[in-house]
Amino acid sequence: MSEKLWGGRFSESTDELVEKFNASIDVDKRLYASDIEGSIAHLKMMAKVSIIEEEEARALIQGLGRVKDRIEKDEIAFSNSLEDIHMHVEDALGRECGDLARKLHTGRSRNDQVALDVRIYLKKETRHLIGMLRAFQRALVGLAREHQDVIMPGYTHLQRAQPVLFAHHLLAYYEMFKRDIERLSDSLKRVDVMPLGAAALAGTTYPLDREYTREVLGFGSVSDNSIDSVSDRDFVIEFISHASICMMHLSRMSEELILWSSSEFSFITISDAFTTGSSIMPQKKNPDVAELVRGKTGRVIGNLVSILTLMKSLPMAYNKDMQEDKEPLFDTVDTLNICLDVYTRMFPHIRVNQEAMLAACQRGFLNATDFADYLVNRGMPFRQAHSVAGQAVAFALGQNKELEQLSLSELHSFSDLVQEDVYGFISLEQMIARRITYGGTGFAGVKEALDRAEKELNI
Repeated sequence: MSEKLWGGRFSESTDELVEKFNASIDVDKRLYASDIEGSIAHLKMMAKVSIIEEEEARALIQGLGRVKDRIEKDEIAFSNSLEDIHMHVEDALGRECGDLARKLHTGRSRNDQVALDVRIYLKKETRHLIGMLRAFQRALVGLAREHQDVIMPGYTHLQRAQPVLFAHHLLAYYEMFKRDIERLSDSLKRVDVMPLGAAALAGTTYPLDREYTREVLGFGSVSDNSIDSVSDRDFVIEFISHASICMMHLSRMSEELILWSSSEFSFITISDAFTTGSSIMPQKKNPDVAELVRGKTGRVIGNLVSILTLMKSLPMAYNKDMQEDKEPLFDTVDTLNICLDVYTRMFPHIRVNQEAMLAACQRGFLNATDFADYLVNRGMPFRQAHSVAGQAVAFALGQNKELEQLSLSELHSFSDLVQEDVYGFISLEQMIARRITYGGTGFAGVKEALDRAEKELNI
């Protein structure tokens, strides 16, 4: 029993199955660098306030450096008997520094230690993901700039509605991911809180200088309540919530990529490098990357439900249930990372079929609203103009024609306000050019939006 760091109170050995059930090392071993970084800061602080000697702190810090090196060289065997990464690091430090390593845990608990480790880890990963999102935005903007004057059908209810610029459509996603960046950036304020010094839940009797530890670790603030410090996982929930929204955005984009690349649309062609084939149908080219991103959205949303369910009934302060917070967190980080990475690589190789998009715009009465606007410009109230345009559409449907294919006399039969200039008014180019409101799909407005995006991204 003496092998257990907490074993003094126990008279029986831990059941082997309980050791396996209780251990988290298979999951939390990725926190080794954060754990060592936190331990080094703790040692520097203890030396500063004379809890340990300067020479002892130096020796232990050097020993932790060697432990980190051994872990990275895969020279340390992980074992369920040592439960978690904290006990593995401390055990390995004991092999490096002997009994001196026993001083490392002075003034802290695994409760505040793990809270610190997760915060150090999540700060780094959040900043990395913000960088990944910006890289993907650059890929989006690059594709939009390359095709900034391409006209495509805009949809509502997945029905052709009005023509828009392909670049404008892509920039809608740019705005979504900009909000994702804003959310993640804002959440860093809640992650950037230093909990070390809360100990198990009540603080400690040692004269810890928590402000100094904060400075060493580069945190923005120190936690104010020791109970909250060890029991708070709001920052994990918030991160996974923001990641779920981001994955939802990626899933919506995936759905459109899947539709656009189908034979029924043929708006885009995804590079062979980012598609797969069929084991039985040799002609198939499947958008598996987009489908997987769409599918992986479910697991990230599931992670959010998991962590919310985990925390919803826990009393203060730390409970062993909270060991289960890391699997959904790590999986969310990994999933969002790879989805952003693969899309950032894929987008520059998407081929846009301008002719197919243009042809789709020429069917489905995308100019019906503009025909109504034409009548409004000549003095007709909009509701009346809407009705007249609807009658013209119904007539054209019966003739198997589009509005612009009707003769002037046919159009004039619906209103004597219709003149020869109606054909130019309801042409695709004019419909786009007349969208002059800020944020609209007009040629000039989309160019300004692209310029603005490139400035924001330092392109």
